[in-house]
Amino acid sequence: MNDLAPLLTPEGRALLDEVRGTAPADELAVATRLRRGHPAGLVSAALGQARLRQRAAAKFGAEDAERMFFTPNGVEQSTRASVAAYRAERLRALGVTSVADLCCGIGGDAIALARAGIRVLAVDRDPLTAAAARANADALGLAGLIEVREADVTEVDTAAYDAVFVDPARRGGRGRIFDPEAYSPPLSWAVRAALEAPHAALKVAPGIPHEAVPAEAEAEWISDGGDVKEAVLWFGTAPGAVRATLLPGPRSLLGRGLPDPEVRSVGRYLYEPDGAVIRAHLVAEAAEELDGGLIDPTIAYVTADALRATPYATAYEITDQLPFNVKKLKAMLREREVGILTVKKRGSAVEPEELRRKALPKPQGPHSVTVFLTRVAGAPTMLIGAPARAGAGPS
Repeated sequence: MNDLAPLLTPEGRALLDEVRGTAPADELAVATRLRRGHPAGLVSAALGQARLRQRAAAKFGAEDAERMFFTPNGVEQSTRASVAAYRAERLRALGVTSVADLCCGIGGDAIALARAGIRVLAVDRDPLTAAAARANADALGLAGLIEVREADVTEVDTAAYDAVFVDPARRGGRGRIFDPEAYSPPLSWAVRAALEAPHAALKVAPGIPHEAVPAEAEAEWISDGGDVKEAVLWFGTAPGAVRATLLPGPRSLLGRGLPDPEVRSVGRYLYEPDGAVIRAHLVAEAAEELDGGLIDPTIAYVTADALRATPYATAYEITDQLPFNVKKLKAMLREREVGILTVKKRGSAVEPEELRRKALPKPQGPHSVTVFLTRVAGAPTMLIGAPARAGAGPS
């Protein structure tokens, strides 16, 4: 699909309504029927858009996704609506009333900003992507707050705006791009644009090296439902600050420059920090809240003797600590009538699915356990336990 215009006509919109929710197995039959009364290209475009809307529902919610227009790259690269809304609220709280959204894609961030009451200039150089952003602003009743411009972002004057938001392309012909200077536009350009504005937010990959974060920026790693989604470099907030933010919530853990936690023997509880906490290098801050230590100086698992509630880590009660040995694990699972085995790993070369297949070839029994493949004081170790329950121990 290289042109959205046919789908925006009354005939195109009617077709989109008709093919809504079409299952993949039914597409051929539906296409054959519709082509009797509509151009084949339009039918194909409508079915393609229906597929994209179904995929986009996970990011945008079914209600919005069913009204929006997408490109394949737009679905893949768009910000999850909950993350975009959080970021827009941070900008609103800073007093921002207008934003230049550079590399706007299909308009996901512009939509969140407009819903926060912020006026947006949304810029993208790709004609189809810009057309999708414009159609989405109109479809969601936000055209009065969102101006879409098809242009090269490096040539846009942003002086009239309170803030700049830049979401550089981080995918190329060979997949994901890990070098920030290979982004399009490069991170160095985005930083210069940010420094020229009163406030700015740059969306970057969560794997960005900490040494690549400019001294003028606050770095924030964001997870949603336990999945790390992105990092954001903020300008005009708190230079040098580092935080991990967990959604829903939001809950934010601010870095305090703590030294690495001490290494301890494995206690009754094992805490698995949220991915945003790990990416932000704030395991020490999480461990301090838990009065915990590390099981190994290179492993981001925190151990403690007490169960404490925290949004920043998931707690497990540990019942056994064994040297890595598949036969011993298999015998233990059989003896304890385990039917469900969850395998997690950190610092181990063993693949969880491989261990699950060998240790529990024929699941049977009503019980479930979690096995952590890791290192304890440098030695390959299996920690066996289960998610901790409130009231299971002292707090």
